[in-house]
Amino acid sequence: MTGFGNANINASAKSIVVEIRTLNSKQLDLNTRIAPLFRDKEHEIRSLIAQKLERGKIDFSLYVEKNDTPTISINTELARAYYNELVKLSFNLQNPVESDIFVQMLRLPDVITTPKEELSDELWQQVSEAIAAACDHCDDFRTQEGKVLAVDFDKRVRLIDAMIDEITPFETQRIVNQREKFNKGLEDLKQKGQYDPNRLEQEMIFYIEKLDITEEKVRLRKHCNYFLQTMNEPNSQGKKLGFIVQEMGREVNTIGSKACDFNIQQIVVRMKDEVEKLKEQLANVL
Repeated sequence: MTGFGNANINASAKSIVVEIRTLNSKQLDLNTRIAPLFRDKEHEIRSLIAQKLERGKIDFSLYVEKNDTPTISINTELARAYYNELVKLSFNLQNPVESDIFVQMLRLPDVITTPKEELSDELWQQVSEAIAAACDHCDDFRTQEGKVLAVDFDKRVRLIDAMIDEITPFETQRIVNQREKFNKGLEDLKQKGQYDPNRLEQEMIFYIEKLDITEEKVRLRKHCNYFLQTMNEPNSQGKKLGFIVQEMGREVNTIGSKACDFNIQQIVVRMKDEVEKLKEQLANVL
C-alpha cells in the first residue's frame, strides 16, 4: 500500500531528516540510504521498520545536514614528506616542478582528515523515535487509503451477493427447459427402443445432481459475508482476503460451468468482473 512519512529533528548542531516512501508489494522489500554516522544501526533500523510497516516496497532515507562548519585536520608533517618525495620524483623523471604537485599531495591518504564522529546513545534514541514517528505517519497515510478501498470492497462484495439472488428466477426456467430437453430425448429413445431404463434413471439422477447449483450459491454467499467480516477485523488481513476472493472465484466458475443457461451465464460474467476487480485492489492491501 502506498504511503509517505517523514520526521525532522535538530540535535548536536545537526538537522536530521527521516523519510519513508512505500509502494505495493506482496513481501517486505526494504531499500535504505543511511548517513555514515548511523550505518552501524542499519540492522536495528530495518527491524524497526519491518515491525511497524510489515510489508511493501519501502524506500528509507536518513540523512544529516550539519549546521556548523565541519572540523578538518591537516597532517603537516605527512604533507611535507609527500611533497618532498614528489619533487624528487619529478626531478628524476624530468617533470616540471611547477605542475600540480601541490594539488596531488593534498589528495594523498591521510593528509586531510575529518575527525570520526561517535554516535551517542542520546542521539540514537532521538533518531529511533523519529524513525518510529515517520513510520506512524506513513501508516496513517496507508490507513486513509485503506478506508477508501474498504468502501470499494464493500460495494463490490455486496454486488456479487445481490447477483446470487438474480440467478434464482432463471433457475426455475432452466429446470423447465432441461425437463423438456430430457422428455424429448426420452421420446426419441423410446421410438428407437434401444435403451436400458435402469441405466437411463442413473444417468438422469447424476445429470440432475451435476446441474444443481444450490450448494455453490450458498457457499458463495458465505464467502461474501466472511470477506466483509474479515475486512473489518483490526489487524491487517490482506493475504486472508486474497484467499477468500480465490474461493469466491472458484464458486462463480463452478456456477458458470453448471448453469447451461444464457441468462445465468451473463450474471456469472458480471460476477467474474467484480471478482477480478477485487483481486486487483487486494494487491494494495497489507
